[in-house]
Amino acid sequence: MREEGLLATAQTPDEIEAEIGLRPKRLDEFVGQEDLKERLSILIEAASARGESVDHLLFSGPPGLGKTSLAAIVANEMGASFRSTSGPALDRPGDLAAVITNLDHGDVLFIDEIHRLPRQVEEVMYPAMEDGQLDIVVGKGPAARSIKIDLPAFTLVGATTRVGRVAPPLRDRFGYLARLDYYGATELAAIVARSAHLLDTQATPDGCDTIAKRSRGTPRIANRLLRRVRDFATVRANGLVDAETADAALELFEVDRAGLDKVDRAILAAIIEKFGGGPVGLSTLAIAVGEDQETVEDAYEPFLILEGLIQRTPRGRIATQRAFAHLGIEPPGDDGQGRLIPPP
Repeated sequence: MREEGLLATAQTPDEIEAEIGLRPKRLDEFVGQEDLKERLSILIEAASARGESVDHLLFSGPPGLGKTSLAAIVANEMGASFRSTSGPALDRPGDLAAVITNLDHGDVLFIDEIHRLPRQVEEVMYPAMEDGQLDIVVGKGPAARSIKIDLPAFTLVGATTRVGRVAPPLRDRFGYLARLDYYGATELAAIVARSAHLLDTQATPDGCDTIAKRSRGTPRIANRLLRRVRDFATVRANGLVDAETADAALELFEVDRAGLDKVDRAILAAIIEKFGGGPVGLSTLAIAVGEDQETVEDAYEPFLILEGLIQRTPRGRIATQRAFAHLGIEPPGDDGQGRLIPPP
């Protein structure tokens, strides 16, 4: 039976629309990532002073940290139009040509999941980024001919959760590469307070703190939890989001005090109860919890590893002492260096 979790599930169209309304429009509205914001402000100010487009940018990091928001902010700060697409949507060179030839001078083109661009599309992207030209081959065989189209100056902003999968020739053509890091609880509480204001929801500081501490360092999750707590508060707490209401709501939605949801706990329970604490391979673990491998590896494991609840080893995933303690299960012992001794 497939487990359903709240924290790492894919976004629904309604949720995407709600999130767009909460996104900051300017750098000074963006909470967190202070070093990155300072660097971007310098790039934007310098480009504006020269009357040029900002150099191509590549943002990497886990989902939900604000890569799309920052790309839109770059466009807003430059007074340019923002065009958005994704790597999987650009299936053929013609798809890219249709998007890129409609750009005006200074526009920002955002490509999400850029590591999933097909190779033939990547090769068309190189001269577009470097030389401002689009090389299109028309026809096949002896009648094939190449057409060069001059492009207006534009800024490409790529986003990826797996920067290592971005082809080196493509990665090298970006003028600035930045990684977004997980947010602290104080920053997330500020984000929750801002979102509550935009949602016309009354939230106390301790209510915002409670939500922030269970948000896995991720603004998208913080906003998702806020909306669920707001629903709970509307029905059972006169609309006020305070610490007590947030605790009750998140308990109802099965998000525990460590920020783990039902699937997180199912992963830990599977490693411990079904496989003796590990090691267990990714494919076997994914089958055990009813999720696909990519979802387990990309959506759930990073936080579990960050919190020291599981370890990746050459032989597979291993539950740590903290995982046993979190589930209230007596561990089998360790080797004196904090590593579990798997059963014989």
